Amino acid sequence: MRFRRPLQGPAATAFTAAPRPEDSLGWRDAGWCAVDLEMTGLNPRTDEIVAIGTMPISEGRVVLGGGMYTLVRASKRSQEGAVLIHKLRLADVADAPSLEEGIDLVLEALAGRIPVFHTAAIETAFLGRQFGRRRVGLPAAADTEALGRTWLRHRDGGAAPKHGISLGRLAGALGQPAEAPHHALADALTTAQVFIALASLLDTVAPQTVGSLLRASASERPTAARRFGPG
Repeated sequence: MRFRRPLQGPAATAFTAAPRPEDSLGWRDAGWCAVDLEMTGLNPRTDEIVAIGTMPISEGRVVLGGGMYTLVRASKRSQEGAVLIHKLRLADVADAPSLEEGIDLVLEALAGRIPVFHTAAIETAFLGRQFGRRRVGLPAAADTEALGRTWLRHRDGGAAPKHGISLGRLAGALGQPAEAPHHALADALTTAQVFIALASLLDTVAPQTVGSLLRASASERPTAARRFGPG
């Protein structure tokens, strides 16, 4: 049977119609949204999303009441390393909303906002495939790991760390509270708090705009891929 891509439904249509913040806009004047995924593994071709958390940021502040969390129904078991981290078994998500419903919630959360990820390559690989099925593009995103490398270079006056920086480690370096790791909503909240701290600190070096934070996110790529392990 030939696979058919789903049509662009109401959530995708609203996402596409929402105006995107201009690159020249000051970062506090733009809407952002931290997104975190928990997956059965790290291969977007063979693994599946099992939980999604989002946390909006407006005027440089976390909008706690606007957070979203959902489990996602999966058809395969998580890899051993994954289930030890996020504690989600196949039985735990058997009655959860479908992936299509979960992605619609992400589209709604990101409408008119800029995505914020920690180690963006992972989340964008999974979400990019799903957005593509709905015939919409995943916007350029801010990456707190990449911004953290930029900040550490300014702070230490030298080269950024050669290896990846976990979300928990970066939050600790910034003096930020880290929520319970490897829960999608908690990690989205930590990512949002870390993003605000980093953008504020980088703002003291040079005025930050939407464009400057996106460019810094794109230019600072970690040299090591993320693997399942302590946050």
